[in-house]
Amino acid sequence: MPDERAEIGLDEALERVELEVLLEAIYRRYGLDFREYAPASLRRRIWNAVLAEDVRTISGLQERVLHEPAAMERLIGQLAARTTSIYRDPGFFVALRQKVIPHLRSYPFVRIWHAGCGTGEDVYALAILLHEEGLYDRCRIYATDANEVAIRKAKDGIFSLEHMEEYATNYRLSGGTAALSDWYTARYGSAMFRQALRKNVLFSQHNLVTDGPFNEFNLILCRNVMIYFRAPLQRRVHELLWASLRRYGVLGLGRKESLRGTPHEDDYEELDADEKLFRRPA
Repeated sequence: MPDERAEIGLDEALERVELEVLLEAIYRRYGLDFREYAPASLRRRIWNAVLAEDVRTISGLQERVLHEPAAMERLIGQLAARTTSIYRDPGFFVALRQKVIPHLRSYPFVRIWHAGCGTGEDVYALAILLHEEGLYDRCRIYATDANEVAIRKAKDGIFSLEHMEEYATNYRLSGGTAALSDWYTARYGSAMFRQALRKNVLFSQHNLVTDGPFNEFNLILCRNVMIYFRAPLQRRVHELLWASLRRYGVLGLGRKESLRGTPHEDDYEELDADEKLFRRPA
Protein backbone atom coordinates (compact mmCIF):
# COMPACT_ATOMS: atom_id res chain seq x y z
CA MET A 1 0.00 0.00 0.00
CA PRO A 2 1.55 3.36 -1.03
CA ASP A 3 2.58 5.83 1.65
CA GLU A 4 -0.32 8.29 2.07
CA ARG A 5 2.10 11.15 2.78
CA ALA A 6 3.90 10.44 -0.46
CA GLU A 7 0.61 10.66 -2.34
CA ILE A 8 -0.14 14.01 -0.70
CA GLY A 9 3.35 15.22 -1.53
CA LEU A 10 2.91 14.15 -5.14
CA ASP A 11 -0.41 16.02 -5.34
CA GLU A 12 1.18 19.17 -3.94
CA ALA A 13 4.08 18.87 -6.38
CA LEU A 14 1.67 18.38 -9.28
CA GLU A 15 -0.34 21.39 -8.17
CA ARG A 16 2.79 23.55 -8.15
CA VAL A 17 3.61 22.43 -11.69
CA GLU A 18 0.06 23.15 -12.88
CA LEU A 19 0.16 26.61 -11.29
CA GLU A 20 3.52 27.45 -12.88
CA VAL A 21 2.37 26.26 -16.30
CA LEU A 22 -0.92 28.19 -16.03
CA LEU A 23 0.80 31.45 -15.07
CA GLU A 24 3.40 31.06 -17.79
CA ALA A 25 0.66 30.34 -20.35
CA ILE A 26 -1.29 33.44 -19.28
CA TYR A 27 1.83 35.56 -19.62
CA ARG A 28 2.62 34.25 -23.11
CA ARG A 29 -0.96 34.37 -24.39
CA TYR A 30 -2.22 37.62 -22.82
CA GLY A 31 0.92 39.43 -21.63
CA LEU A 32 -0.37 39.50 -18.05
CA ASP A 33 2.21 38.52 -15.46
CA PHE A 34 0.98 36.98 -12.19
CA ARG A 35 4.10 34.87 -11.67
CA GLU A 36 5.41 36.92 -8.74
CA TYR A 37 2.14 37.21 -6.84
CA ALA A 38 2.16 36.00 -3.23
CA PRO A 39 1.71 32.19 -3.44
CA ALA A 40 -0.91 31.62 -0.72
CA SER A 41 -3.33 34.26 -2.01
CA LEU A 42 -2.72 33.24 -5.62
CA ARG A 43 -3.38 29.56 -4.95
CA ARG A 44 -6.66 30.35 -3.17
CA ARG A 45 -7.88 32.58 -5.98
CA ILE A 46 -6.93 30.07 -8.68
CA TRP A 47 -8.93 27.33 -6.95
CA ASN A 48 -11.90 29.71 -6.59
CA ALA A 49 -11.69 30.18 -10.35
CA VAL A 50 -11.51 26.40 -10.91
CA LEU A 51 -14.76 25.99 -8.96
CA ALA A 52 -16.42 28.97 -10.64
CA GLU A 53 -15.61 27.61 -14.11
CA ASP A 54 -16.86 24.14 -13.13
CA VAL A 55 -13.67 22.37 -14.16
CA ARG A 56 -11.82 19.74 -12.12
CA THR A 57 -8.20 20.83 -12.24
CA ILE A 58 -5.94 23.82 -12.74
CA SER A 59 -4.99 22.29 -16.08
CA GLY A 60 -8.67 22.32 -17.01
CA LEU A 61 -8.81 26.00 -16.09
CA GLN A 62 -5.76 26.64 -18.27
CA GLU A 63 -7.37 25.06 -21.32
CA ARG A 64 -10.46 27.21 -20.84
CA VAL A 65 -8.72 30.56 -20.34
CA LEU A 66 -6.37 30.00 -23.29
CA HIS A 67 -9.25 29.33 -25.68
CA GLU A 68 -11.99 31.55 -24.22
CA PRO A 69 -11.14 35.25 -23.68
CA ALA A 70 -14.29 35.66 -21.58
CA ALA A 71 -12.99 33.00 -19.17
CA MET A 72 -9.69 34.87 -18.99
CA GLU A 73 -11.55 38.05 -18.11
CA ARG A 74 -13.34 36.23 -15.30
CA LEU A 75 -10.03 34.86 -14.05
CA ILE A 76 -8.49 38.35 -13.99
CA GLY A 77 -11.44 39.36 -11.84
CA GLN A 78 -10.46 36.64 -9.38
CA LEU A 79 -6.72 37.32 -9.42
CA ALA A 80 -6.79 41.11 -9.34
CA ALA A 81 -9.75 41.65 -7.01
CA ARG A 82 -8.97 43.47 -3.77
CA THR A 83 -11.08 44.15 -0.74
CA THR A 84 -11.83 47.85 -0.45
CA SER A 85 -14.43 50.30 0.80
CA ILE A 86 -15.16 54.02 0.76
CA TYR A 87 -12.93 55.90 3.21
CA ARG A 88 -11.28 52.72 4.40
CA ASP A 89 -8.61 53.69 6.98
CA PRO A 90 -10.01 57.17 7.81
CA GLY A 91 -6.72 58.15 9.47
CA PHE A 92 -5.01 58.03 6.08
CA PHE A 93 -7.38 60.68 4.71
CA VAL A 94 -6.89 62.84 7.80
CA ALA A 95 -3.13 62.69 7.13
CA LEU A 96 -3.72 63.60 3.48
CA ARG A 97 -5.71 66.67 4.50
CA GLN A 98 -3.20 67.80 7.08
CA LYS A 99 0.17 66.87 5.57
CA VAL A 100 -0.23 66.59 1.81
CA ILE A 101 -2.96 69.01 0.74
CA PRO A 102 -1.00 72.10 1.96
CA HIS A 103 1.93 70.93 -0.18
CA LEU A 104 -0.30 70.40 -3.26
CA ARG A 105 -1.73 73.92 -2.94
CA SER A 106 1.62 75.31 -4.08
CA TYR A 107 1.14 73.88 -7.60
CA PRO A 108 -0.97 75.51 -10.33
CA PHE A 109 -1.84 72.04 -11.68
CA VAL A 110 -1.70 68.71 -9.81
CA ARG A 111 -1.34 65.25 -11.33
CA ILE A 112 -2.39 62.32 -9.18
CA TRP A 113 -2.02 58.62 -9.96
CA HIS A 114 -4.25 56.18 -8.13
CA ALA A 115 -2.44 52.95 -9.03
CA GLY A 116 -4.39 49.73 -8.55
CA CYS A 117 -7.67 51.55 -7.94
CA GLY A 118 -9.85 48.41 -8.11
CA THR A 119 -13.55 49.25 -8.39
CA GLY A 120 -12.93 52.89 -7.52
CA GLU A 121 -14.16 53.39 -3.97
CA ASP A 122 -11.00 55.22 -2.87
CA VAL A 123 -10.97 57.26 -6.09
CA TYR A 124 -14.32 58.80 -5.20
CA ALA A 125 -13.20 59.30 -1.60
CA LEU A 126 -10.16 61.22 -2.87
CA ALA A 127 -12.25 63.26 -5.32
CA ILE A 128 -14.59 64.32 -2.50
CA LEU A 129 -11.63 65.32 -0.34
CA LEU A 130 -10.14 67.42 -3.14
CA HIS A 131 -13.50 69.12 -3.74
CA GLU A 132 -13.84 69.96 -0.07
CA GLU A 133 -10.30 71.34 0.03
CA GLY A 134 -10.93 73.51 -3.04
CA LEU A 135 -8.31 71.73 -5.15
CA TYR A 136 -10.33 69.49 -7.44
CA ASP A 137 -10.58 71.91 -10.39
CA ARG A 138 -6.79 72.04 -10.80
CA CYS A 139 -6.27 68.28 -10.40
CA ARG A 140 -6.22 65.41 -12.86
CA ILE A 141 -6.60 61.95 -11.32
CA TYR A 142 -5.36 58.96 -13.33
CA ALA A 143 -7.16 55.93 -11.86
CA THR A 144 -5.71 52.68 -13.18
CA ASP A 145 -6.00 48.96 -12.60
CA ALA A 146 -5.02 45.78 -14.43
CA ASN A 147 -8.57 44.49 -14.12
CA GLU A 148 -10.69 45.82 -17.00
CA VAL A 149 -13.91 44.68 -15.32
CA ALA A 150 -13.04 46.64 -12.17
CA ILE A 151 -12.24 49.74 -14.24
CA ARG A 152 -15.65 49.59 -15.93
CA LYS A 153 -17.35 49.44 -12.54
CA ALA A 154 -15.21 52.29 -11.24
CA LYS A 155 -16.24 54.46 -14.21
CA ASP A 156 -19.91 53.88 -13.41
CA GLY A 157 -19.51 55.16 -9.84
CA ILE A 158 -22.43 53.04 -8.61
CA PHE A 159 -22.16 51.17 -5.31
CA SER A 160 -24.52 49.25 -3.06
CA LEU A 161 -26.33 51.22 -0.35
CA GLU A 162 -25.84 48.28 2.00
CA HIS A 163 -22.68 49.66 3.62
CA MET A 164 -23.27 53.40 3.16
CA GLU A 165 -23.96 53.97 6.85
CA GLU A 166 -20.54 52.50 7.68
CA TYR A 167 -18.94 54.56 4.90
CA ALA A 168 -20.63 57.72 6.21
CA THR A 169 -19.07 57.10 9.63
CA ASN A 170 -15.65 56.62 8.04
CA TYR A 171 -16.18 59.81 6.03
CA ARG A 172 -16.81 61.82 9.21
CA LEU A 173 -13.75 60.26 10.87
CA SER A 174 -11.67 61.16 7.81
CA GLY A 175 -12.39 64.87 8.31
CA GLY A 176 -15.30 65.17 5.89
CA THR A 177 -16.90 68.60 6.09
CA ALA A 178 -20.46 67.76 4.95
CA ALA A 179 -22.47 64.54 4.73
CA LEU A 180 -21.42 61.68 2.47
CA SER A 181 -24.99 61.52 1.15
CA ASP A 182 -24.48 65.00 -0.33
CA TRP A 183 -22.18 63.40 -2.88
CA TYR A 184 -24.45 60.67 -4.26
CA THR A 185 -28.01 59.94 -5.31
CA ALA A 186 -29.73 56.93 -3.76
CA ARG A 187 -31.86 54.93 -6.17
CA TYR A 188 -33.02 51.30 -6.38
CA GLY A 189 -30.75 50.14 -3.58
CA SER A 190 -27.65 51.78 -5.07
CA ALA A 191 -25.67 54.95 -4.53
CA MET A 192 -24.70 56.80 -7.72
CA PHE A 193 -21.89 59.29 -7.10
CA ARG A 194 -22.18 62.74 -8.64
CA GLN A 195 -20.88 63.30 -12.15
CA ALA A 196 -18.84 66.24 -10.85
CA LEU A 197 -16.59 63.76 -9.02
CA ARG A 198 -15.68 62.03 -12.30
CA LYS A 199 -15.08 65.19 -14.36
CA ASN A 200 -11.31 65.26 -13.77
CA VAL A 201 -10.75 61.50 -13.44
CA LEU A 202 -9.30 59.40 -16.24
CA PHE A 203 -10.04 55.70 -15.68
CA SER A 204 -7.83 53.37 -17.71
CA GLN A 205 -6.21 49.94 -17.71
CA HIS A 206 -2.60 49.76 -16.56
CA ASN A 207 -0.75 46.74 -15.26
CA LEU A 208 1.83 47.52 -12.58
CA VAL A 209 3.52 44.21 -13.32
CA THR A 210 4.20 44.70 -17.03
CA ASP A 211 3.59 48.36 -17.95
CA GLY A 212 5.98 51.27 -17.51
CA PRO A 213 5.76 54.94 -16.46
CA PHE A 214 3.36 57.13 -18.42
CA ASN A 215 3.60 60.53 -16.68
CA GLU A 216 5.09 62.39 -13.71
CA PHE A 217 2.91 62.88 -10.65
CA ASN A 218 2.67 65.10 -7.60
CA LEU A 219 0.88 62.35 -5.65
CA ILE A 220 0.76 58.59 -6.14
CA LEU A 221 -1.52 56.35 -4.11
CA CYS A 222 -0.74 52.63 -4.37
CA ARG A 223 -2.43 51.24 -1.29
CA ASN A 224 -3.05 47.60 -0.38
CA VAL A 225 -1.80 46.43 -3.76
CA MET A 226 1.72 45.17 -3.14
CA ILE A 227 0.72 42.96 -0.22
CA TYR A 228 -0.27 40.48 -2.95
CA PHE A 229 3.18 40.57 -4.59
CA ARG A 230 6.38 38.67 -3.82
CA ALA A 231 9.46 40.69 -2.87
CA PRO A 232 11.06 40.78 -6.37
CA LEU A 233 7.86 42.14 -7.88
CA GLN A 234 7.46 44.66 -5.06
CA ARG A 235 10.93 45.96 -5.81
CA ARG A 236 10.12 46.27 -9.51
CA VAL A 237 6.90 48.17 -8.82
CA HIS A 238 8.68 50.51 -6.40
CA GLU A 239 11.14 51.37 -9.18
CA LEU A 240 8.15 52.25 -11.36
CA LEU A 241 6.59 54.43 -8.66
CA TRP A 242 9.87 56.25 -7.98
CA ALA A 243 10.33 56.93 -11.70
CA SER A 244 6.77 58.31 -11.85
CA LEU A 245 7.09 60.76 -8.95
CA ARG A 246 8.10 64.36 -9.50
CA ARG A 247 10.56 66.03 -7.16
CA TYR A 248 8.78 66.58 -3.84
CA GLY A 249 6.06 64.19 -5.00
CA VAL A 250 4.27 62.15 -2.32
CA LEU A 251 3.74 58.38 -2.23
CA GLY A 252 0.97 56.79 -0.16
CA LEU A 253 1.07 53.07 0.70
CA GLY A 254 -1.27 50.79 2.65
CA ARG A 255 -0.86 50.24 6.39
CA LYS A 256 0.58 46.74 5.96
CA GLU A 257 3.04 47.90 3.30
CA SER A 258 6.45 49.52 3.75
CA LEU A 259 9.57 50.67 1.96
CA ARG A 260 11.77 48.10 3.68
CA GLY A 261 13.78 46.04 1.21
CA THR A 262 12.86 48.26 -1.74
CA PRO A 263 15.42 50.01 -3.97
CA HIS A 264 14.58 53.46 -2.58
CA GLU A 265 13.84 52.77 1.07
CA ASP A 266 16.46 55.33 2.16
CA ASP A 267 15.65 57.91 -0.49
CA TYR A 268 12.24 59.14 0.70
CA GLU A 269 11.45 61.66 3.41
CA GLU A 270 8.91 60.33 5.91
CA LEU A 271 5.78 62.48 6.18
CA ASP A 272 3.69 60.15 8.33
CA ALA A 273 5.08 56.81 9.54
CA ASP A 274 1.74 55.43 10.73
CA GLU A 275 -0.22 56.30 7.58
CA LYS A 276 2.68 55.42 5.24
CA LEU A 277 3.10 58.77 3.49
CA PHE A 278 6.52 59.47 1.98
CA ARG A 279 7.92 62.35 -0.06
CA ARG A 280 10.53 62.20 -2.80
CA PRO A 281 13.17 64.86 -2.13
CA ALA A 282 14.66 67.22 -4.72
